[in-house]
Amino acid sequence: MRILVTGGAGFIGSHVAAAFQEAGHEVCVLDNLLTGSKENLPPSLNLTWADLRDPFLEQNINELDFEIICHHAAQISVPRSVEQPSADAEINISGMLNLMQIARRWKITRVIFSSSGGAVYGDPENIPVDENTPPDPLSPYAVAKLSGEAYLRYYQRAYGITFVVLRYANVYGPRQAPVGESGATAIFMKHLSERTSPTIYCPPGMPEGAVRDYIYVEDCVAANLLALHGGDNQIFNIGSGVGTATLDLWQQLVKASGVSDPPRVTMAGQRPGDVRRTVLDCGKAKRELGWEPKISLPQGLTATWQWFVNK
Repeated sequence: MRILVTGGAGFIGSHVAAAFQEAGHEVCVLDNLLTGSKENLPPSLNLTWADLRDPFLEQNINELDFEIICHHAAQISVPRSVEQPSADAEINISGMLNLMQIARRWKITRVIFSSSGGAVYGDPENIPVDENTPPDPLSPYAVAKLSGEAYLRYYQRAYGITFVVLRYANVYGPRQAPVGESGATAIFMKHLSERTSPTIYCPPGMPEGAVRDYIYVEDCVAANLLALHGGDNQIFNIGSGVGTATLDLWQQLVKASGVSDPPRVTMAGQRPGDVRRTVLDCGKAKRELGWEPKISLPQGLTATWQWFVNK
């Protein structure tokens, strides 16, 4: 199949694009390289520089011929979305709408969308949360991701474009940049290598920091490969199903790295827009996609640290 991967030079997108190509598909990567990098991609992958917000986007990519869009391009920082909600919406809503209008005109048959299971549910009373849990976004970033899902349902009903929504937990792994809330692992690795003190943000009553569900990037890749052929017009949680407090994540990373003299952490209060606790129930993905996570957190942290020190 011919697949366009937006944000395909970024952390998750580059892994997905390379896996699509390895599976025998014809892949084109679309990226503005503001946070992505050409170095993330093998030379055999076709990279087109473009910004989703560009009103002339269609003219810039009109020589491309693809059937499927795998949409990973996004503004990913929750704190930044709180500080600059309009800028977040320009990328995560207006940019996506620009892309979907092209998909409508070009008769695209399928869109795979990377949403956020770590954000759209807010602070649910009961965990783990499944896809039937009512969304309760607490940040502009989460609002935008949920809006993207709603637009996909509209385009499916109005124009017959099949969609698959993958609600990622907090993804980590090689190539992750030390920015954004979901970059906690990469941020910690940078602090650990530089022997500087990381900051852990603690909601009230949670002295070890917020609880997150961490999923290794290659497990997300496996979900995208399965979404090429299954899960029509469905939403799937993609996570580990295990909650890890931020302080525990730091301690597990220290153990995986083998660093004997780690810096002390600094504890701070909760940031606006941050959720206290989120863990995903991924039973639906197992039943309907045949997907389940394979890489444990200790295994993933060890592999990611090895990449970090050898890059």
